[in-house]
Amino acid sequence: MTHSPELPAGEFDQGAGAASDVEPALSAEAIRPTVKSPIAAAVLARKRPRPGERRVQILETLATMLQEPGAERITTAALAAKLDVSEAALYRHFASKAQMFEGLIEFIEQSVFTLVNQIVERETSAAAQVYKVLQIVLQFGEKNPGMTRVMVGDALVFENERLLTRMNQFFERIESQLRQSLRAHAESLGSATPTADANAEASVLTAFAVGRLQRFARSGFRKLPSEHLDVALRLFAS
Repeated sequence: MTHSPELPAGEFDQGAGAASDVEPALSAEAIRPTVKSPIAAAVLARKRPRPGERRVQILETLATMLQEPGAERITTAALAAKLDVSEAALYRHFASKAQMFEGLIEFIEQSVFTLVNQIVERETSAAAQVYKVLQIVLQFGEKNPGMTRVMVGDALVFENERLLTRMNQFFERIESQLRQSLRAHAESLGSATPTADANAEASVLTAFAVGRLQRFARSGFRKLPSEHLDVALRLFAS
């Protein structure tokens, strides 16, 4: 491709700092107090969850179940059994299973775009913006395997169509951000067609990111999305 971003060797290490802010989703330890005695454990076992805590537990458990082999389709019965509650208890917190997946998608959107916005604000190099945005997307999926199945749509095949539409919109937003950065980069290189160059390059790079996440999910989470990322992006830039 012409006028692709120049991606210096140091950028991979610099981007890792921003990406490291993305921690595994909905950590159980974040919502459960430390139990130091059997008596305290018994009291806590009887205690009803605080408002909002059960919603977090449901989403956390759903994301964990999506990491398991053959977990492309999870029933509310299986989810309730995992939580040791009734299906009716699930529906006191979510009107439908679609709402549960929407909760996961909202977490993906907020986590990724918070970091993307920080990169755009702090990084003056358009080429470095492109590199770090892709790095954030891929490392988020790598650290949240269950969420990756949602991102690539595997977990949404049998669910409400609006969920897949919303996830597609996520990647459209990523492509839009890449397009803006790539256009600025093409203009800095004196391209006669910066918009056309940016449109083509953003489309290819977004497809690359989606493909890396799909490979991760379909390899049973063995093929890491960020594997040889610096080398791969240099091929696009060559």
